[in-house]
Amino acid sequence: MQLKLALPKGRLLPWTNILLQKSGLELSGYNEHSRSYRPQCSNLPDLFLKIFHERDIPIQVAVGNYDLGICGLDWVEELLVKYPSSALVKVRDLGYGESDLCVAIGKSAKVASIEELKSKVDTIRIATEYPNLAESFALRLRLKRFNIFPLWGAAEVYPPESADLALLSQTPDSLFDQELIPLTSILCSSAFLIAYQPSWESKDLSPLLHRLYAVGNMEKEIEEGLKSQGGGTKEPFSSSQLQDSAVWLALPDGHQQKPTLEFLRKSGIKIEGQFAESRRPTISLEGVKVKVIRPQDMPLQVANKNFDLAITGKDWLYDHLYRFPSSPVKEVLDLGFGKVRVVAVVSNKLLVDSPQDLRELLRRGSLTTLRVASEYTNIADKYARDNHLSPYRLIPTWGASEAFLPEDADLLIENVQTGRTLAQHNLKIIDTLFESSACLISSTFSSGDLSKRKRMNYVLQILRQAARRN
Repeated sequence: MQLKLALPKGRLLPWTNILLQKSGLELSGYNEHSRSYRPQCSNLPDLFLKIFHERDIPIQVAVGNYDLGICGLDWVEELLVKYPSSALVKVRDLGYGESDLCVAIGKSAKVASIEELKSKVDTIRIATEYPNLAESFALRLRLKRFNIFPLWGAAEVYPPESADLALLSQTPDSLFDQELIPLTSILCSSAFLIAYQPSWESKDLSPLLHRLYAVGNMEKEIEEGLKSQGGGTKEPFSSSQLQDSAVWLALPDGHQQKPTLEFLRKSGIKIEGQFAESRRPTISLEGVKVKVIRPQDMPLQVANKNFDLAITGKDWLYDHLYRFPSSPVKEVLDLGFGKVRVVAVVSNKLLVDSPQDLRELLRRGSLTTLRVASEYTNIADKYARDNHLSPYRLIPTWGASEAFLPEDADLLIENVQTGRTLAQHNLKIIDTLFESSACLISSTFSSGDLSKRKRMNYVLQILRQAARRN
């Protein structure tokens, strides 16, 4: 009988690898340098393993795609607070990956306690990767008015200008932004073993559970690991530097960070400070302030007037506009770098070469429901509707999307540069939706501040000249 275990990538991966090795499992392909999403276990041949972004694991276990999973308790509670009847069992605290889910506030805010926060009559804006827990927190406090800004990450950079509070996870080796102070903690999280309830009640999970239960606490290994990692510091940002008429420019983190920095350098724009580490670098443009955030979040944040300009990808702009067609966000300049194709992908095991072939499989009943996985949920939804791929079910992902095919999805909407990574995972492209590149976006509403409009036009002029030379 096959057992299926979902494993985390990212922060918890090294410690989870130690746990599995100490439990006597002989693994290959589960380490920070592996490019495979399917580790192999030689001494438990009936154990199927797959690597996911940590946030996807509770969902995959709750819907029954996996018998067991390992992820942070914070992501388990993020699911359960909205769907309390989910078929999840919290089996065991694994004793590593500790973090504190806390509410932080800007130092310049005139709030020093939860009681003062509760008494505020103005709308309280909360930026977070944990929108369900944030809403639960606000309702539990009976805040009079609040807005939740759901993010892909970097919540710490939003207060005080773009949000009043940030609900975020802090680990022992990370520091608060120097402009933030913790207000209260809502959850102490660590790595948890979770199970799909029907599997827990009826399936023999003992071949794996006995091994995991035999492992002692891993506190010593974690302590040594944290010492070897060291900790970075974040650059200070003085709230006294804020200007109401300053132009706020959002720059991307992640894969687009390096080409963006190179493009700005060619434009004659200098970014001072450690761009890869600081969320608030200094830019050599008078009257312009910069924050580094996730490109996925930029269109919505520009629409909400938290930023005047942002450098993101056309893919994320389209994903936003497909959901909010009347959103006040527009592309003002194609920057010409960061080119990718957004494509439709299937497993080589699926004998189709086009969306028409998929439609025929659905018509014949060879596929009862098409499972469509993507980070681009709105693009994927539009593609399925436009190609009449009905019935279909969307599976939102938070990264490592190639891992979903073929076991947990039939179709993937993904971006590629060369397609080599897809080929390595035995996947093939059956359609190209569009080509994407970096672009500068802005609001369709003109600022009433003349000096701000002049500065925005000046930034646009500099970037346009660089784009022509690129």
